Amino acid sequence: MSSLRHQRPVQNVLSAPYPSRFPQNYQKPTTNFLTRTNLILLFTLLIILGVLIPCIQVPEGFLLFNLNPNSKWRDYTLSDAAARVVKNNTLIVCVVSEAYLPFLNNWLISVARQKQHEKVLVIAEDYATLYKVNERWPGHAILVPPALEAAAAHKFGSQGFFNFTARRPRHLLKILELGYNVMYNDVDMVWLADPFPYLQGEHDVYFMDDMAFVKPLNHSHSLPPPGKKGRPYICSCMIYMRPTNGAKLVMKKWIEELQDQPWSKAKKANDQPGFNWALMKTAGQVDLYLLPQAAFPTGGLYFRNKTWVKETKGMHVIIHNNYIVGFEKKIKRFRDYGLWLVDDHASESPLGTL
Repeated sequence: MSSLRHQRPVQNVLSAPYPSRFPQNYQKPTTNFLTRTNLILLFTLLIILGVLIPCIQVPEGFLLFNLNPNSKWRDYTLSDAAARVVKNNTLIVCVVSEAYLPFLNNWLISVARQKQHEKVLVIAEDYATLYKVNERWPGHAILVPPALEAAAAHKFGSQGFFNFTARRPRHLLKILELGYNVMYNDVDMVWLADPFPYLQGEHDVYFMDDMAFVKPLNHSHSLPPPGKKGRPYICSCMIYMRPTNGAKLVMKKWIEELQDQPWSKAKKANDQPGFNWALMKTAGQVDLYLLPQAAFPTGGLYFRNKTWVKETKGMHVIIHNNYIVGFEKKIKRFRDYGLWLVDDHASESPLGTL
């Protein structure tokens, strides 16, 4: 008994072997992140990200989500688009900036009525046009960098207009080098009939006259003689080419002419004189074909000579709304002649109502 009286009590192993560092009524503090300061910082960060993210080109696949559903079209190349759109080894090409979208839609309606719209490839000169066309008509628009400024002036004779049109022969040459037939159209045109039956024979380059004087119905299809400026007056608005060495030679020469005659304030050049010089300087090496005037009249003839229009009724194929400057004036003239189709027939366009 005496030995048990002096024995140290045995501690319960289940009890805490060490004294607690905190009093029994101590409660562990909780961290509150939703303080006023933290909320302000979080809100500021969200604003900064909202401003910066649209301006940052995030590498594809870097994020698990796509910030811009149209971004895939930035890497869409001319060769990719041509292979996707081509029909019967032929493409119909136009070059368009955002300002010309109403004219593109009007032109497309007329092309669709001839069942040829699936061949159309729109070469966009700015990202707004690239995205808008591909959003409504996937795959039918590409942009060949660099993009032009969306706000660039496109008034005829301006430097913006020259920059806008001067890249055209490079685009067309690339398509020829891919091995495709290509028809180029300005979008201030309207198709009244299918032009392809008029592309007779196996010529290298087909084009239309830009002179307003009346030719006989059986006129020559050779390149017209030079005018007062030492060159012919062929319109660069409507061109059809086969992928021949001759057609490629004309495009290369056109590019050279534009480089030799750049735009300046003193000499407000456009691309058409260069095209005419290229035709004239390669005429002996290339098989050229002038399309019939009655089918492909210039605007200076169709809109100004009512007698001729009446005499050639039923022969017209493509009408060009040139010999007039300014969007509103062109639209008004189209309306006056019942050729502004987007007012009542936008549903016929692959783009719908813009």
